[in-house]
Amino acid sequence: MRVDGYPRPVTANAYRHARQHTRSLFSVPITVHHLVAGGVRASRGISLDISEGGMGAVVQGDLMVGEAVEIDLPLPGSGLSLVAIVRYNSNIGSGFEFLGLKQEERLQISSMVGSA
Repeated sequence: MRVDGYPRPVTANAYRHARQHTRSLFSVPITVHHLVAGGVRASRGISLDISEGGMGAVVQGDLMVGEAVEIDLPLPGSGLSLVAIVRYNSNIGSGFEFLGLKQEERLQISSMVGSA
């Protein structure tokens, strides 16, 4: 907590230290759906890394820290549509924390990162 009573902003570096799952390099094209004035915008991007808890990516467009998004993630033989919270956003990348993963989704992701 800062002296002025507001919480400290979560930086990309601080968030990395708080991770519960090891991330693995994973690069595929993704689509991120997020709310904007007037509706839902689909922004294209590319994943950088992934874990059972979240992923890093470079995404076109403006994402707001704390907003909920839906991420379309193509996987070999299938694809996932995952709900996530934007945990950090900068001009070099964004971090997402997955929410409410089903067991089969968690297994698909863990098999990709080699932790199954």
